[in-house]
Amino acid sequence: MKRISLLLILSGCFPFAFTQAPDIFDEQVTSASNIGATITNLGMIGNSFRGSFNVEGAPSLEYPVGSGIEHVFDGGLWIGGIKNGQISVSTGAVDDPTGYSTGKSGFEFTSKTPLRERSNLFDNPFFSPDAISHQDFYSTFTDTANSLFTGSSNIEILGHDNPLDLQVEFTALNWNFAFANFFVILNFEITNIGNGPVDSIYLGYWADGVVRNVNITAPGGSAFFNKGGNGFIDTLDMAYEFDATGDVGFTDSYFALKYLGSEYQNNCIVDPAFKINFNTWQFRNSADPRYFFPRMENDKYDKLKNGLNHLKPETWAAIQREINAANNRSNLISAGPYPRLQEGETIEFALAIVCARRGLDGLPASANTPAQRAGLIQNAGWAQRAYLGEDANGNCILDPGEDIDGDGRVTRFVLPSPPNLPTTRIVPGDHKIDVYWSDNSEFSVDPISKEMDFEGYRLYKTAIGFDVQDVQDVLSSLNQVGTWDIPGNGLAFDAGLEAVRLDDPVTFEGDTATYHYKYTFDNIANGWQHAIALTAFDAGDRVNNLESLESAQLANLHRVFAGKPGNTGFANGDPFVYPNPYYARAEWEGASNFEEDRKLIFANLPQSCEVRIYTVSGDLVDVFQHDPSYQGLDTRWHETYSDPESNQFSGGEHAWDLLSADNQIIARGLYLFVVIDDDTGEKKRGKFVVIK
Repeated sequence: MKRISLLLILSGCFPFAFTQAPDIFDEQVTSASNIGATITNLGMIGNSFRGSFNVEGAPSLEYPVGSGIEHVFDGGLWIGGIKNGQISVSTGAVDDPTGYSTGKSGFEFTSKTPLRERSNLFDNPFFSPDAISHQDFYSTFTDTANSLFTGSSNIEILGHDNPLDLQVEFTALNWNFAFANFFVILNFEITNIGNGPVDSIYLGYWADGVVRNVNITAPGGSAFFNKGGNGFIDTLDMAYEFDATGDVGFTDSYFALKYLGSEYQNNCIVDPAFKINFNTWQFRNSADPRYFFPRMENDKYDKLKNGLNHLKPETWAAIQREINAANNRSNLISAGPYPRLQEGETIEFALAIVCARRGLDGLPASANTPAQRAGLIQNAGWAQRAYLGEDANGNCILDPGEDIDGDGRVTRFVLPSPPNLPTTRIVPGDHKIDVYWSDNSEFSVDPISKEMDFEGYRLYKTAIGFDVQDVQDVLSSLNQVGTWDIPGNGLAFDAGLEAVRLDDPVTFEGDTATYHYKYTFDNIANGWQHAIALTAFDAGDRVNNLESLESAQLANLHRVFAGKPGNTGFANGDPFVYPNPYYARAEWEGASNFEEDRKLIFANLPQSCEVRIYTVSGDLVDVFQHDPSYQGLDTRWHETYSDPESNQFSGGEHAWDLLSADNQIIARGLYLFVVIDDDTGEKKRGKFVVIK
């Protein structure tokens, strides 16, 4: 999880007056799900790829995580209403010519508090009994200010002279469940904190979708942004975008905004005048009568109030065809009217960011066929199921058996739960990888059925070379290699657990867990990356018509490199290099054109040692230190194709990037190396050849 905060701090003191707290802009990145989305304390998504508060290297809205496929430039909440007879619209983000940051026109919310985090996972450092999901981000912001207080001065928020005087309690929710890791829910509780009512309210969310692969094409210029196709699925209240003509083959995914529901005066909306609206417009367009960017308050309110999807059927069908073609557009999905919000009253408004891989039906992305959208529709269904919570049939009534927590009212965001993740330990060795796990999953209690419904375990591993062949989605590269489940109940394979159960549970020094199971991968190629995931699955819930649920592969994913274990001195032989000779490019290096993405491996090293590399004439080329904590952090290859923060190595191997200490590309030829054991000072020498 990456985070940056800008705290605008008051400097100086003012006698005989209370000091005013500065306004804060804070952002964090979701990391529980397979969506890496920048979320701000002002209810915004995305970081504009270049925003002034952007964390270096952080995604804007990436799916799958680590793929480089971005989906959003930025987006934010819109609230329109009538106060004292005057139309006013407060916007959290918009494609305004004056800029993309708080204090600019169209960025009209402010906050005194940072974005806070909590989790309902007991072993999470942010655990809280108040948490809803595996990772909640939450904050409070308002539209009451017409200036941004920096701590020493006020910056006018242009065009925000008549705020609606509303306070917003914002929560972003995401889960690591395999059936829920493709959406992030944004929930807003909007309260009137001003004097007098606000009438005819419309709530919406605007997003500038951009589905491009930044590993293939760097952001910048109109040609990067004008490749999006758009659409709206009326039956799902969902607006979506896809890459119609850009990085085709590298951006096989959809991004969508889906309306989930509202509660007004503590009830679901039943007014027949209430409707969901969809609008889209071309970036900063001022001329097109239909697809123009609204700049004036009345125009913004009209976009919130009247959707293109409510035009005559033949007109709407023509619009759907038009917006399916590539262009630079943004989407607005809105709901209303909420007739009147009195002082102190609250509206709850929820929507979901939904992503999905595009189905492959042999047609180009621009075809946007039902088969291509099938995964998006399925994922949207899970997002809606998450919102409904106890109200499984969506009728806004607690039917018999639905009041799970017994509080007498519909509780939202209650998901069925697979068994807890099995506590897992991976031990890479010489041409093998041992997988150990505990039996903790077997005692999991489902929050809906209240049953211990554990059924079995599944083990997955990638094929050799997955990392350099398809780095977009490691989950799609996992192959199931084993299933073990409770025998005799006819629910799965009835394979039993004895094949992997240890006769005597084992423990490891410095590890408090006890491990009851073990599986060994033999004949594993050293030096290659393997991704391994172990999951637990349950028996399903026939009463609630739920299929068997499986814990998240992503949440228990390990990137492992088999290799020589750490040498005790040089008792297990001399150090060596492979591949030797090295031919550029070695197959395991992938398609990257960067010289920094090269690697060869020093193997059979002592656990702690220094490695020196020389030319045959005795010039020092590079020096690096090896120790048991090595994770590949000093090699760019691992940043491009792996996850240096979670890599697991055997202890006796270390990758080198074939660059000198001054980051110069080395020449072909013969090289010498010296390994110096830190504990004994003993030295061993060797050589390798580079052929280009």
